[in-house]
Amino acid sequence: MYIGIDLGTSGVKAVLVDDRQTTIGQASAPLEVSFPRPLWSEQDPESWWVATDIAMGILRAEHPSEMGAVRAIGLSGQMHGATLLDNTDTVLRPCILWNDGRSHDQCMTLESRESDSRAITGNMAMPGFTAPKLIWVHDNEPEIFGRVAKVLLPKDYLRLRLTGEHVSEMSDASGTLWLDVAGRCWSKKMLAATGLDLSAMPRLVEGSQVSGKLRAEISTAWGLPAGVLVAGGAGDNAAGAIGIGTVTPGQAFLSLGTSGVYFAANDRFSPNPDRAVHAFCHCLPDTWHQMSVILSAASCLSWLAETTGVESESALVDEFEASDSPLAGEIPLFLPYLTGERTPHNDPNAKGAFLGLVPSTSRADLTRSVMEGVAFAFADGQEVLTQAGSNIDQVSVIGGGSRSLGWGKILAATLGRKLTYHDGGEVGPAFGAARLARLCVTNETQGDVATQPPVAHIIEPDPNLSDQLASRYARWKKLYPAVKDLFKDS
Repeated sequence: MYIGIDLGTSGVKAVLVDDRQTTIGQASAPLEVSFPRPLWSEQDPESWWVATDIAMGILRAEHPSEMGAVRAIGLSGQMHGATLLDNTDTVLRPCILWNDGRSHDQCMTLESRESDSRAITGNMAMPGFTAPKLIWVHDNEPEIFGRVAKVLLPKDYLRLRLTGEHVSEMSDASGTLWLDVAGRCWSKKMLAATGLDLSAMPRLVEGSQVSGKLRAEISTAWGLPAGVLVAGGAGDNAAGAIGIGTVTPGQAFLSLGTSGVYFAANDRFSPNPDRAVHAFCHCLPDTWHQMSVILSAASCLSWLAETTGVESESALVDEFEASDSPLAGEIPLFLPYLTGERTPHNDPNAKGAFLGLVPSTSRADLTRSVMEGVAFAFADGQEVLTQAGSNIDQVSVIGGGSRSLGWGKILAATLGRKLTYHDGGEVGPAFGAARLARLCVTNETQGDVATQPPVAHIIEPDPNLSDQLASRYARWKKLYPAVKDLFKDS
């Protein structure tokens, strides 16, 4: 038995997986995000631990005998968050999250201090990454910066609570801007540009390696045997890739979670930072990947549901799929930049927008408009990934948004690619973390474990819909350049 724990932005998921790679139990607990000022996004790290404890308590209550046979735990989590600890491992301030945009000016500072920044990290400095956040803390909260002894990513703070060890792994560390991504080690140059040194960094392992052992008191509380190992794990996107079997060149996936990710596996370091493509280490040795990232994906539907008085995004989707909203008629265009944008614009000031509202516009029309807007943003990402050298032959879909077949039809038609949906795709990162837990114990090859789950269904591009959406996409691409200067004044 193996456990995967995924620390997301909106909640913690835990899955219990047996030796046949069957998910026999899963549990979750919600999280809240604080937005204390414009562009700010924060969470209390203690809430991560509370939610994890709740989810694990549910698994223990529902599967007590299986929990007693667990051999290892794998961790997955939201990337880039700056969790600041003093020399007693006390949290110094709320974690600054991946979708926080306050450190735009500090990105320019970082790249001016280290002219080789993009060559070392393979990435353009963006406010979402961790290093610019630390420069912001230095500039705006100097007393806190002066007390920083360790900087941990969110899932690695959970690891500290689980094992007492300061450890990270290559995929998540790639998103800090402190990693030499080709060399798979911390960069002294990038740390110096942030006013830090190696002492502030956790030890690095590969995602499939052991990072520590579960504390005895936690094993007892969760009904686990003594000596449970904790694997290095992965950032949420790399863990999702392991869960869906995206590990070799030509394989890719779309993640329709809070954010949206187009992920392509590579066998070498292939950066294209000038177009805001992310080039990161994968969570398996000697593998890398590229990503395009949009900061708001399924969260756009969550926002629309709340704003229009629908009880949930699934109810909103059900209403849309039961409606007669036109396939791609004169419905509004939607920019999905509710929390700024990364690929390809790198604009923390970008905002969401509807264009083309009329008195007859229905809620179902707005839902379709949101789905199209997110699909068009993915099309922007696909364009820069292929320009960066990614060969995308096969695309899987994971995340909560994968439950909507109507959205899948829009995505397939927009991207011009067949989309494959797998059993359990909605819990991909947690399942991938459980697979990494297995690898750290069994020493099996990645090919034996990181296989593709059974196919649930496949959506082929509809040629008629593709033609209609191509016209709308061409209009949509003109929208951001036309209004981007207005966002700076809003």
